[in-house]
Amino acid sequence: MSYTQIVKEQTLNENIDKVWEFMSSPKNLEEITPNEMSFNITSSNKNEKMYEGMIITYKVTPLLNIPLSWMTEITHVKEKKFFVDEQRLGPYKMWHHQHIFEKCEQGVKMKDIITYIPPFNIIGRIANTLFIEKKVNDIFDYRKKVLDKIFNK
Repeated sequence: MSYTQIVKEQTLNENIDKVWEFMSSPKNLEEITPNEMSFNITSSNKNEKMYEGMIITYKVTPLLNIPLSWMTEITHVKEKKFFVDEQRLGPYKMWHHQHIFEKCEQGVKMKDIITYIPPFNIIGRIANTLFIEKKVNDIFDYRKKVLDKIFNK
């Protein structure tokens, strides 16, 4: 079983309370996702405070303008330290995303660890090499730019 793991880090010049409030709120996902993905939360709980066991559903168009349904579960939450979302239904064979927050001298060091297995076995591994891994990196690079604009003014 072949998986890909991507690690992204950035420092946000803000206090942990404000960073946590923004990052742990499902409603802010749309703001930090590239527009071309047509990301839309379809569950009614996007304005709720995140909690372990929370299920969030989305529509997203990651490739070729084909809409896909995606369902994630928030499996772990330690307030102002980390949370984990895992795919329950969606485009990947497996998706596990750790969001880690650490106070630092400049504000908050934020780390994303994204681990996934593409769908369709050998075809998925080839697709991952050709474009999926690049697309996932592009999404998180976009997220970094948006968060820099919000917190590193």
